[in-house]
Amino acid sequence: MFMSALGALVGLATVPTAHAQEPALPVRPALSEDADAALATLNKTLSASELSFSAKTSRVYLNESGQPLHIFHTMKVLVRRPDRLKIQVTGDDGANDLFYDGKTVSLFSPDRKVYSVMPAPGGIPAALTEVLDRLNIDFPLVNFFGVSPDQSLLRKVVAGWQVGTATIDGVECRHLFFHQMAGTEMELWVENTNAAIPRRLIVTYRLLPGQPRFVAEFTNWDSKAHPSDSVFAFQPPADAKQVELMPAVAPGQPRRQ
Repeated sequence: MFMSALGALVGLATVPTAHAQEPALPVRPALSEDADAALATLNKTLSASELSFSAKTSRVYLNESGQPLHIFHTMKVLVRRPDRLKIQVTGDDGANDLFYDGKTVSLFSPDRKVYSVMPAPGGIPAALTEVLDRLNIDFPLVNFFGVSPDQSLLRKVVAGWQVGTATIDGVECRHLFFHQMAGTEMELWVENTNAAIPRRLIVTYRLLPGQPRFVAEFTNWDSKAHPSDSVFAFQPPADAKQVELMPAVAPGQPRRQ
């Protein structure tokens, strides 16, 4: 019940994951000098103690007849490290919110008036891992919330280089390309500045039927928001119903699309 009610919340940017046997990762990814430098700069930007941004995302899913269709969402993300997070989402399947106050994660669907609360001590990366494992889904943008984003982005990368430059909304950006494990490819556009702010992300799953893609366009980056604790605290409306999250799936089970 809860998965269908709040599927948009974290499913908003979910993409399927291939589960073929993966070879061992190299000790160090084979990165070109320019790609390595861009990621090092990006890491400094994403490691800010406070961070907020907006994103428009699209992903492909298969309907009951196996036809690929697209679903779109807009999200606002607010991060205060090490243990505060708020994600607000609107899209084709409704509005949904995530609150993390350092102790618990609250998932709320204002359209359906249902919510769930789960304990999640340990900081943002651990809390998000717990939620994604519990719901058995993947969320590509979680890599931008890690304590060490460059390591998160490179977690399954085997090679990467700079393709060239491109202009996005009047800003010159570096176009980076990465080969990841299990036939996954990642393209990342970052501003060609000393901040390397992300502007676009495309993840392509070559080994899955239809080679689906997840696309995100980023705007409104800010590292000086200074949000208070109250921003991350969830107060359920009087007419909202609390429901239980689905239990964590057994290891090895395929993740939801």
